[in-house]
Amino acid sequence: MDTEALRSFVLAAELGQLQHAADELGITQQAVSKRVAALERELEVRLFTRTARGVELTLDGQAFLPHARGIVTGVERAITAVKPGSRALRIDVLGLRSAQAVVLHDYWRAHPGTDLDVVTLRANDPRVALAAVEGGEIDASFRTVIGTLPREVRMIHAFDSPTELLVGPRHPLASARTLTPAHLRKHRIWVPGIAPRSEWAEFYDQLTTAFDLRIDAAGPNFGNEVLLDTLAESANVATLVGARDRYLWPASHDLRRIPIVEPRIVYPISLLFPRANPHPGLHAIIDHLGTLPRADEPAWRPSWAC
Repeated sequence: MDTEALRSFVLAAELGQLQHAADELGITQQAVSKRVAALERELEVRLFTRTARGVELTLDGQAFLPHARGIVTGVERAITAVKPGSRALRIDVLGLRSAQAVVLHDYWRAHPGTDLDVVTLRANDPRVALAAVEGGEIDASFRTVIGTLPREVRMIHAFDSPTELLVGPRHPLASARTLTPAHLRKHRIWVPGIAPRSEWAEFYDQLTTAFDLRIDAAGPNFGNEVLLDTLAESANVATLVGARDRYLWPASHDLRRIPIVEPRIVYPISLLFPRANPHPGLHAIIDHLGTLPRADEPAWRPSWAC
């Protein structure tokens, strides 16, 4: 069924005159008449009766109108859903307290008119995010794919995320103002949730090798709240967090975030997006990412850093 004929019928029914429908559509009255006539032939019913004041719906037209209106509305919504610039910019982040979400929130606060949809795919394998970008499910993803990318997708460096040690007040390193990677040796660094095939699994593998650190992901991952509770109670467990990651804990926990320097341990955040016809709103965010400072040198980054 011709959706333009349906649109012409709906407008004529709502406005009461074929000429008014034609003006709304930017076509001639004759074109509207032909569309309505074709629709009536297809349905084998009369939809309108002509009057001195314009057109009025027949009983069949009254019965058909709500369904036709629903079809037209559905088509318009479908077009809006896939048309860049007419829908929200949809970006995947690892979590709503992650550095990526914090950076996007800072951008949105500076540009509150931005139509932004922040989502979390909750997938450990970055190729799931890659497929979502390829398929148009999302417009961009803060993920790193190690290896060859399809030609249709581009990956750029988004920003640096320097790493900090997070410890409780009883930990031997709790009073330090800064730490070097050498200070971390022989201390247990617990990072639950290091998933196989994830980019952070590769990051921690390379980090462990580079500085001879004791990093483990033993036990199930019960979430940040349990991790923070454990740190507050422990005298020997620490974890690593990104400098921009947002963590909240009770004041009684007295946790300390300690920068790591000489060199800084940097987690490089990447951005995946379509090479051709990216969402128009993405350009301004990429420009904003370019203004974020890189980590102070000297800095260590994994081999796959962009």
